[in-house]
Amino acid sequence: MSLVTSTSTDGKTFIMQIKGKFDFNLVQDFRLAYANVTKDTETVVVDLRETEYMDSSALGMLLNMQKLLADKVEHFKISNCRPQIKKILQISRFDKKFEID
Repeated sequence: MSLVTSTSTDGKTFIMQIKGKFDFNLVQDFRLAYANVTKDTETVVVDLRETEYMDSSALGMLLNMQKLLADKVEHFKISNCRPQIKKILQISRFDKKFEID
């Protein structure tokens, strides 16, 4: 499991790509990844293209991130979900707080 971050060339989009399992073992790395997001950031994207597994602690991490960055960031997006992960997000009603594709 790993977490890779990047920023768009215009500095308006912050991207976190999660590889492998998105679970409790990623808590510290996930928090540190978005700790330096600035008000210049308009969108935070969590790319789950290579995420094989997600548990309830991952849902909590996403909610905490959204709560902590809500005053800085306008849009939150979860992208490239595998069908089983997308289903978890939809059942958990995450489509109300995040744009999911």
